[in-house]
Amino acid sequence: MSRASLQADLANALERNTRLTARVRQLEKRLSEELGTTVWTESGLGAPADLDQLQRRITVLEQQLADVQGQLDERTEELDAARAANRELTRALNHTPEGTGPPTARSAPPSIRMRDRSRSAPAAAESGPSG
Repeated sequence: MSRASLQADLANALERNTRLTARVRQLEKRLSEELGTTVWTESGLGAPADLDQLQRRITVLEQQLADVQGQLDERTEELDAARAANRELTRALNHTPEGTGPPTARSAPPSIRMRDRSRSAPAAAESGPSG
């Protein structure tokens, strides 16, 4: 073995040692991160392992919420339209000319007014002049 070959072997060994030291540091860092994540998750402080499943559930619930909100908006519009129609009908009934609208307490049809008079007539006769 010559001195030059020994120096070359030494240089190669030093370079390999440097690469292996860097690789060991890289693996130690990765192991530390994995252990930290495991401890964090098992302690209950970390995100659950089924995060993807929860994200899918959130997406489904958001879609259902949008659907129900749409149904609510449609029904609100229908209710508003029904209320507007009701107001118009009420306004139309309240503004009909006398005698052409439906009977009210103030203006009963003649047949009811006649019955009311016939009922009050005997009472008037009884309380009339008694001699």
